[in-house]
Amino acid sequence: MAKEMAFAIDGREFTVEPIKIDRKKLYGWSEKHAFDDEGNECVLVSTDASGTIIIPKGGIGLGMVSDDGKWVERSQIKTITNDGCDAVITPSSYGKVTMLAEKASIEQLLDCSITAFYHLKEADPDLIAMIGDDIYTFAYCYRDSFETSPAFLLLSDIDGNKELFMFIGTLNAFEFISPNEIAVGDDSDTEDEDESDDIDFAML
Repeated sequence: MAKEMAFAIDGREFTVEPIKIDRKKLYGWSEKHAFDDEGNECVLVSTDASGTIIIPKGGIGLGMVSDDGKWVERSQIKTITNDGCDAVITPSSYGKVTMLAEKASIEQLLDCSITAFYHLKEADPDLIAMIGDDIYTFAYCYRDSFETSPAFLLLSDIDGNKELFMFIGTLNAFEFISPNEIAVGDDSDTEDEDESDDIDFAML
């Protein structure tokens, strides 16, 4: 069973069940398998830098070391902000009631690259009526995290029925560049300069 989320709007709380929509559900998928000459399925392995030692699957892991090469346990690491303060962890969106108080414009939605979207199946009709034609935004995180992602709630018409969807994205950092303006000289001045530069070969 999918995790449930709780939203609060206009003094009322609603519980919804987000169903993730992914490419596999929309388009299906394909898989590639490798077999040897005898029909046995090949297994992916790794080798060391020399290429002489075979390391089976699961034999390689990630670890962290200090500047002097000593092993560092994950419990010893903490997250800090740019100014050196301890970062505050944000609880998961699935373990709290999310307030729907901020509305977003279509431009705010389009300024994000959507990385995931969910169908809030069988949402309460009152919640759908309260959202209406508006787009609501809030900070989303799947699990307790120091970072959040912008999320948007909006309705879509499917077979004549209003259905609620949630879009998760990342804000794009747009950089605008434009060509430098080129000054256009006065035509009369240009003609005078051209006449003064003409060479009279009769003078030679």
